[in-house]
Amino acid sequence: MRKLHGGTRTEVFRITGARAGLQEDVRGRQRRYVISMTVRTMAVILAATLWNVERHVAIVALVLGALLPYIAVVIANAGRENAPGLPSTFVTAPMRPMITPPPAGEPHGETFAGDAAKEPPGRPS
Repeated sequence: MRKLHGGTRTEVFRITGARAGLQEDVRGRQRRYVISMTVRTMAVILAATLWNVERHVAIVALVLGALLPYIAVVIANAGRENAPGLPSTFVTAPMRPMITPPPAGEPHGETFAGDAAKEPPGRPS
């Protein structure tokens, strides 16, 4: 995309579809990891608290506390998001009309009125 600015042509870039910055991405991953570890810690404390009161809930909380570190690491290391596709700014060229073959009754190639009476060279009449 080019823009006329001050009599000179300068190139202008659109950033509406740009990805988040690296610092922002790392901050988001850290935030998700801390939240996951907080939930894990609460699940382990809940399991220890409910072990003699409600054993089934305590076992579920203990399993959740055991699985959450793996899930948190996978989520934190998932990588950056994909760059969204930008709309194309290019204008496509118009389609050229297709050349149609001549009708069935006409000979192929161009013929002129004076050429029809001539015979090809080297052939006797």
